[in-house]
Amino acid sequence: MTKQNPNIEIISIDNFPQGSPLPYTVLDATHINAAYPEQKLEIRGGGYGSDAAAHPTNANQFYVLTDRGPNADFDGIAGKGKQFLVPNYIPSIGLFELHEDGKIIKIKEIVLKDSNGNPISGLPNPKALGGTNEVPYDIDGQPMTVNPNLPFDKVSNPIKTDINGLDPEGLAALTDGSFWISDEYGPHLVHYDADGFEIERINPFASDERNNVMIDGTSVLLPMEFTKRRANRGMEALTITPNQTTLVGIIESSMDNPDKSGRGSSVTRVITINLKSGQIAQYLYRLDVAEHVVSGLVALSDHEFYLIEHDRKFPLQDESAKKYIYRINLSQATDIETISTANHLKAIKQDEHVGLTVEGKTLEQLIAADEDNWQVLKNIKIMPVKKTLVVDVLATLDYPHDKLEGLWLRQDGSLGLLNDDDFSITDSAMTDTDIVGRDNKKPKSTVEHKYLDKEKTIIDANRLYIVMPIE
Repeated sequence: MTKQNPNIEIISIDNFPQGSPLPYTVLDATHINAAYPEQKLEIRGGGYGSDAAAHPTNANQFYVLTDRGPNADFDGIAGKGKQFLVPNYIPSIGLFELHEDGKIIKIKEIVLKDSNGNPISGLPNPKALGGTNEVPYDIDGQPMTVNPNLPFDKVSNPIKTDINGLDPEGLAALTDGSFWISDEYGPHLVHYDADGFEIERINPFASDERNNVMIDGTSVLLPMEFTKRRANRGMEALTITPNQTTLVGIIESSMDNPDKSGRGSSVTRVITINLKSGQIAQYLYRLDVAEHVVSGLVALSDHEFYLIEHDRKFPLQDESAKKYIYRINLSQATDIETISTANHLKAIKQDEHVGLTVEGKTLEQLIAADEDNWQVLKNIKIMPVKKTLVVDVLATLDYPHDKLEGLWLRQDGSLGLLNDDDFSITDSAMTDTDIVGRDNKKPKSTVEHKYLDKEKTIIDANRLYIVMPIE
């Protein structure tokens, strides 16, 4: 870990210019901007917005996480999937420093690697390790295959997957200089050393030999119901308690548990994993509305946390947009891992594949069927975590972004907020027959810059904001 002066003076919120940009480089400028066909599209890296975490000693430094890399929805010969616009992209952690004038500089980049030191990719996992049959396509719209020199064939040249591929979303920076990262594929929790080498892993798959967190000879595993996470809706946020013993994560939104019948639910799940004892606890979080998502989680104690809940709407395009910071408390919530069928009526059961069920329904199904069924859970003494609004972001800041994902707890109690700019690109509604470029050729992809406004004049970028939560 880089040594820092722990007595460095923190830059005050009063002197900070809100919306200070993070620096970026251009990863690719060969694609056509579908919104403005005469312009090239800049894929900016950038992309540091999946999560944030405080440097353990330097008050003005913070870590930020990228996701799997620039991508766009794509429907090709192998079915629906994602087009990876920079195929050799490697997910990474960036260390940034805030200066007194509001300028943010990049100190270093930590490339994520497997246990052998090979850089990982952002490609999907095989189905046995959580893959959801998401097909990766290359920049020419062809399926990425095991042998890239031969055409796609389901049997002889199938879709390429990566056992070590991650779509990183949650970041916990430890005092020893290492990191835990959660992702949206498995979901996986992966422990990286200070140089980005994998050293430990926790996921729900008992057959995965990489699960090497052992307590009394037994692997620590995530509950199997977590494999029911929706595509792109996995372990969205991760933190570690101040005593460095317990990981705490949360699933982004309702899971497809047991199937899509649970998708319209306002319930999602918080998990805690004690790395010393191996004890796992699981709690229910109630979203304001089922369409909301959670992102960004930071520990205040072993039971209190700040959490982001938002709606992914652009405030400049939709006045109904919501971006909230809640203080949540687990102390009076019910640990559903402790509920035993033997101690309840037969209507309540623990199922090894889908978790706790009530009257034969998963918790997601129960709430999706009727929002009032939260009262049913209360009647059988299953209580969600307590949540208290501490920042209404849009009432506090001029915040124009759709995604609010990074949460940096600063030493003075203020919160640094970072948006995910998606490498400044997004899917275009246009097809490749709608536009041509200057060379009269059709574009390689149907993507455009990610714009904050309806008029498509303001390109999104990673920016830092600072707020002080109310007590």
